[in-house]
Order: sequence, then C-alpha cells, then structure tokens
Amino acid sequence: MKRRLLWQIYPAFLIITALGLFLISWNVSGLMKSFYYKQKRTQLENLCRLAGPSFWEDVKKADYTHIQALCEQMGRLTQARYTVIDLEGKVLGDSEESPEKMVNHFDRPEFQTALTGQVGSRIRPSETLQQEMMYVAVAIQKDAAPIAVLRTSVAMTELQATVHSVFMQVLRYGFLIAVVLALLSLAISWKISRPLELLRLGAERFARGDLGHRLAVPPSREIAALADSMNKMASQLDERIRTIVAQRNEQQAVLSSMIEGVIAVSTDGKIMSLNNATAKMLQETVDRAQNRTVEEVIRNTELQRFIHRALDSDEPVEGQIVLHENSQSEQYLQAHGTMLADDQGRKIGVLIVMNDVTRIRRLEQVRRDFVANVSHELKTPVTSIKGFIETLLDGAMNKPEDGRRFLEIIARQTDRLNSIIDDLLTLSRIEQQKDIQMMMEPVSLRPVLTAAVGLCEIKATGKNMSIRIDCDENLKVVANASLLEQAIVNLVDNAIKYSESGSDIQLEVVQNEAETLIHIHDHGCGIAKEHLPRLFERFYVVDKARSRTLGGTGLGLAIVNHIAQSHNGRISVK
Repeated sequence: MKRRLLWQIYPAFLIITALGLFLISWNVSGLMKSFYYKQKRTQLENLCRLAGPSFWEDVKKADYTHIQALCEQMGRLTQARYTVIDLEGKVLGDSEESPEKMVNHFDRPEFQTALTGQVGSRIRPSETLQQEMMYVAVAIQKDAAPIAVLRTSVAMTELQATVHSVFMQVLRYGFLIAVVLALLSLAISWKISRPLELLRLGAERFARGDLGHRLAVPPSREIAALADSMNKMASQLDERIRTIVAQRNEQQAVLSSMIEGVIAVSTDGKIMSLNNATAKMLQETVDRAQNRTVEEVIRNTELQRFIHRALDSDEPVEGQIVLHENSQSEQYLQAHGTMLADDQGRKIGVLIVMNDVTRIRRLEQVRRDFVANVSHELKTPVTSIKGFIETLLDGAMNKPEDGRRFLEIIARQTDRLNSIIDDLLTLSRIEQQKDIQMMMEPVSLRPVLTAAVGLCEIKATGKNMSIRIDCDENLKVVANASLLEQAIVNLVDNAIKYSESGSDIQLEVVQNEAETLIHIHDHGCGIAKEHLPRLFERFYVVDKARSRTLGGTGLGLAIVNHIAQSHNGRISVK
C-alpha cells in the first residue's frame, strides 16, 4: 500500500532525531559519569593528602588506638571511610570496621600502586562491607620514605544514585527536546509535502476535466517550476480540448443535419460512428449502434455485402441497395464507399454515404405511369374518333341513321378528349400557381361551399339526391376561393357519380385550434383498401370501365390533392 509523502518524510525525521538525542544523552551521561567519578577520586585523593600527616606520628609510635580513633573521627567529619595500612598490608585502623577483623590488604591493587609513590585508585567490591566501593590510596611519607598507606573510599551506591539522577535529568530534558523536535519535524515535513499534495489534488482536478483550475505557486523554486509547468500544460490542454470539442460539435452538427446516411466502419468490421439519418434507416439508435459489428446492427444482407466489398477494396465503390421498411414499403439507397485513412495514410476503415433516392424512384415511376396513362387516355378517344370517321368516309355517312349514331359517338369521344385536356391544363395551372406562391386571402367558407353545391345541383336533382351543408355562417379561412370551390365541386361531383339515386350527400365543417376540416359524406359503392394509397394519383381509377361510363378522366382527385397541398393542407379518404 502506497503511503503519503508526509508519512515517508516524518518518520525518517523522528528516527534521526531520536537517534541523535539518544547518542547525545548517552555521551553526556558518560561524560557526566566520568567527570563525577574523576571529581570524586580527586576529592578522595585530597582527603588522603590532607589527613596523611596526621597519622605519621601515631604510625611511628605504633599508637593503634589513636589511629583508630582518628580514622573514626575523620570518617564522621568527611562522610568517607578511612583505612590505615602498614607496609606489610596489615590494617592499623579503619573508620567502619575493627582492624582485628579485617584481613591483610597487601594484595589490594590500590595498596600496591600507593607503595610505588603514585596514587592508587580502584572501583571494586568491598569484602568487608559487601558493596561496591571507590578506593583511593596515598602513601604516608616522611622524608620521601613511605611508612604506611592511607586509603579513603566511598560507597558506589551514592555515586551511582547521583549519576542516575543526572542521567534522568538529561533524559527528561532530552525527551522535552525530542517532543519539540518532533513537532518541528512534523511542521517541516508538512511544509515540504503540502505543496506536493496540492499539486496532486490539482492534477486530479485536471484529470476530471477542470482545466480552468490553476495551481498555487509555492515559494520553493523547484516545486514552483513544476506548478508553472502544470498550469501551462492545463491551459494548453484546455485550449486544445475546446478546439477539438468545437470541431467535433461542428462535425456532429453537420452529420446530424445531413439527410444522407453516413456510417464509418473500422477494418475489423465494427461501426465507429454514424449519423441520425443512418440510425433512422437502420431503425437503431446512435449510442446502441456504435462499437458493435456490422452484422449485429445491420440486418440487410445487401448493405452488409456492400460494406464488406468496400472494406476489401482500396478504390471507391458504388451500389444500389433496397431496404425493406415493412412488407408494403421499400427504401431505395444509392451507396458510395471510400477508404478511411489515418494521418500516416494507413487504412483504418471505410466511409459509407447513402443517399435516399426513394422519392426520385417513385417520381420516376409516377412519371412513367403518367406518360403511359396519358398516352393511353388520349389515344383511346383519338383512335375511336379516327375509326368512326374512317367508317363514315367508307360510306356510312350515306346512311342517315348510322351516320348520326357515329357522329354522336365522335362527339362524346371529343368531349372526353376535351375534358382530359382541360384537367391536364388545370393541374398544370395549379402547380404553376403553387410555385409562384399564389395569393391567399381570408374568405367566408359557407358561400364557397354553397357556390360549389350550386354547380352540382342539376346532376344531384337528376338522381333525386339532396346535398346538405353544415357550416357556421361566420367561419372564415385563408384560401384561394376559386381553387377551393373547384376542389369541392370535384369531390361533390364524384359523390354524385358513384352514389345510388335517392341518397343524400352531407358537407360538414369542423374547426379546431390547428386546422379546419371539411368532411364530405356520401353513400357510394365504397373503395377497396388496397386502392386507397394510390387514389389521388393521376389517371388512377379503381374501375376503369365504370369510370369511363360515368365520364371520369382519372384526374379529378389528383386536382383536389394538388389544391389541398397548395393550401398547406391534406386530403384523405375512408
């Protein structure tokens, strides 16, 4: 587990501080002990030299009683032990013990050193007192000749207690110094690690995307240079990311607004990106489709094959694809595939652009159907007229009854031909008016409906049919009155043609906040469901034989549809 820098620096400071204090305390204690022991030896030596002459006369006279009394007296005065030893090692007097009970001291190290004229000093256990003692021995001399040895001593327990007291004092002060140094070390460690911690927190904010944040510059030159570098890096990253985001948003806006489908596929067959138009074509969402394989997203085998063909080729490819939206609707696409390359020119995938040409295909189909239908519709009466004229020229006009019947047929076919031409001219005029944004104005709707019904009233009376109008007198709409009247006339005329005699027709107007609805109800023979989508196409008739019998041209509902569209409206049938 990684630790914070503070807890890496601070323990090292503590260890160094503790080790330094321990060594200092140990050295000071040793020096104090050595100093105290040396001072005590010097003190005992001085006592020996001061008291030595006092014993010279008694030793020479062998007055052991006085020597013993003098040792005891001096021991009481100086709080030290005094021992007088002759040159043979015999104890002549001792302030702590009777000399008779004491063994010969000839082998004592301090005694042997004193006999040489030097100061003998030893720390060793006392056989008499059974405790550790410090001994200092000096020869008692007269005219530079030793006659005895005076030894002074003190118990080491006193010395050790004093030394221990000094050591504890040093330890206490050392502990206080250690606490102060520990706090100072903590402050120094925090001061060193805090700028780095702030840099870490700032870097985390940079990583979260907060590139507008700026790091505080600490006083340390090295860390300040690092903070300045990170601030410059954040500023440059922020600028570059903003540029990249702006470019991406522009690209996304362009791709989203394109009506063409765009899809990018990597070399391993995964979808890198696609626009909304493609997602709509594939009946998928953009988020779900990205980073998935072509087979997972695209269910159309033609498009799958086209994408794989584009991936296998280094040249642009083209093709036509049919998407089946449902069982009754198809979507025609013109697809173009080209190679996608990185900045080093290596192929990383392909870009597929799909243009929806369904409307163009349908318009081409409508155009072909229109040409075929108009040719057929015009050719039929022309052929009929030509045939009967030839029959008349061949002699039928010499027979009054046949000639009149043939001429009546020619007249009807001429009227039909004239009706087709009039309807075609009407369609053309409406389309031209739509293109030049024909004039609209507020008009009362009821008079328009009344005028249209008046034009159809003779036909309705002939079939014993009634036409009722259900419309508010004050209702107004923005429209072209003449075109709207023509549309109503065509619809009412159809209702009269294809309804049984004696039935009624109703015109009902309903207005809401968004639009005005004109309902035309009749009791006709009905239209099969499969014919409804194409009912408003030019020349499309459900029953051609019946339509011709009733004088229909197949253009009436197409005219109504164009009039509705020119008014930004619509027409439907049930």
